[in-house]
Amino acid sequence: MSDKTLYLREDVYFEPLFNQWYCWSMLIPPVTAARYTVSTHRRIMKSFVNNYDLHISAVKESVVTGGDFLNCTKEQVGDVQALIDHIDRDLPDVVAIANAIRDVDNMLVEHTNGHSIEYFYQKLPAELSGYIELVMDLQHRPTYRLIEPLLYKSSYYKPELQALSFGMWSKVDDRPFVLSTPRLPDNNHLEVKQSFNASFVDALFRAREFPVSQQCVESWFADVKTRGGLDYRELFTQQTSNHPYTSVDQGVRVQYMGHAGFMLESKNTCVLIDPVIASRGESFANDVCSFSQIPPNIDCICLTHNHQDHVNIESLLQLRYKTKKILVPKNNGGSLADPSLKLMLQQLQFDVVEMDELEVFALTGGQITSIPFLGEHGDLNVRSKTAWLVELEGKKCFFGADSANPDINLYRHMRDLLADLDVYAIGMECVGAPYTWLYGALHTKVVAKTIKESRRLNGSDCEQALAVVELLKPARVYLYALGMEPWYKYFMGLEYDDDSKQIVESNRMLQACADRGIHAETMYGKHLTLLQ
Repeated sequence: MSDKTLYLREDVYFEPLFNQWYCWSMLIPPVTAARYTVSTHRRIMKSFVNNYDLHISAVKESVVTGGDFLNCTKEQVGDVQALIDHIDRDLPDVVAIANAIRDVDNMLVEHTNGHSIEYFYQKLPAELSGYIELVMDLQHRPTYRLIEPLLYKSSYYKPELQALSFGMWSKVDDRPFVLSTPRLPDNNHLEVKQSFNASFVDALFRAREFPVSQQCVESWFADVKTRGGLDYRELFTQQTSNHPYTSVDQGVRVQYMGHAGFMLESKNTCVLIDPVIASRGESFANDVCSFSQIPPNIDCICLTHNHQDHVNIESLLQLRYKTKKILVPKNNGGSLADPSLKLMLQQLQFDVVEMDELEVFALTGGQITSIPFLGEHGDLNVRSKTAWLVELEGKKCFFGADSANPDINLYRHMRDLLADLDVYAIGMECVGAPYTWLYGALHTKVVAKTIKESRRLNGSDCEQALAVVELLKPARVYLYALGMEPWYKYFMGLEYDDDSKQIVESNRMLQACADRGIHAETMYGKHLTLLQ
């Protein structure tokens, strides 16, 4: 037996799968997973099988990146049809609970007299009976709430549909967009049929920084079912990273991690905000802050809201072994459009702290406060969203993510709390995705085009963000990268040019801050600030 010690290669990327589709946060909760499987995945796959030439032509056009076009070849039509058959044949309960949501919607929409709805319990579809509570709002309109903890204990929660997929940047030109294409076995990937909580998963990702024996690696893969042409041995190397972690001796280091992610460190504390960590491909090896540059222990990860580019299951699973706590915003409790982040992440074996608005979490050398934010969710009643105020070693950093600012009075009421900011970080996603891009699968009736456009998932523009800056007068303003980083295109699906409103508004914001004597930058790749 060889005595070689091995590391997981830096250019290895990981994709969590659910029923062969890239697993984002809405594919963990049982009911939303069912709705997306039936209403989105099956629909797109049927469209591809029926008209694959259209899909193949469409994916070549960058303007439709992120649309409902499946990125597969003519030769894969049979594999896609097999996935459709699998849903219809092997997942009848998934289809049934997705359809039961439709039936409940149809039943409740007919109730308009405001009288008691208790008699509807006897009419509930069997699949949902005992799993929902029927309620009325103060305008006497009926709705329901899901009893989420019970659903996670039911047969509708299906970790057996999870799998682990591994690829290497050295073998692919790009990663295809994740929300519209299933992951089918091919020569450049290794699929491991194991759940996200399999015993070896944390040990495997830990091998990025701590070497393991060849015997240990072989034991991980000895008795697991795999598919694809990539040999697991190719995922490992004897070489350590050329980009090692360096510790912080004094002050507070603010490291931009890419997309909307930041890492704050002092000598004794590490906090990550919305981490989406890029594996280090050769062509952009020096442009990213990747796993090798994260310290051995993360005190807490703060998640701002439940969109796939902020609650990134792919990155969170790779950081799980070194993460003490995950902080998430408080949830409404049972809304289809707003599943509980706490319950979701607990299924993935994280230690989760749910924070109400303005609640404080103590850190060594500081504290974190949950700051309410408005907008960016298509006017849905989504409570699971928060900005974060991190105070560390006397420095104050505010991370606003994709928050909009339709009412500056929210910040006026918090002016004292948010005074003397060293960093104000905000996105400029002033033209967000159409409403149905993320939430369409949850609807059981067609959403009008005018609604899709009117209720886009918009964040701040220059006017809204500048109002906050003028009120709070931070020392530095950092604008997120807007999906411009090419290594994140696989989950963003965006193409911008100089005339795109997002770029125009970002440039306006930079100039407006300069006119006011405030340092402002657009983040891209990696960026480091030392606050002393």
